[in-house]
Amino acid sequence: MPLENKDYTKFPSEEDEQTTQPKPLFPLGRTVATPGALATLASLGIEPSTLLDRHICGDWGDMVEEDKAENDFSVDKYLRIFSSYNVAEDVKLWVITEADRSVTTILLPSEY
Repeated sequence: MPLENKDYTKFPSEEDEQTTQPKPLFPLGRTVATPGALATLASLGIEPSTLLDRHICGDWGDMVEEDKAENDFSVDKYLRIFSSYNVAEDVKLWVITEADRSVTTILLPSEY
């Protein structure tokens, strides 16, 4: 299901870059989420934009250092970027941005 919260399709403007928040590293393209991910987020009171904001700024979440380094490498090489967030005990959500930056998906691991 498409997410309509923010426009993640373009890099930020100069005005956006002057904020104190971390700078987005790449465009997300179209942002979507699976039904299971949306239900999980809603049940926990978490906005999808919370995960997208972390992902786009290089907070890769709960991953081993090697996977985080692979994401760092992938940002400007236009390779797929994968984040994993433990949002509750035994509840994990993934955020995946495709290599061509056309789409970013929030999903449960079981929905992959």
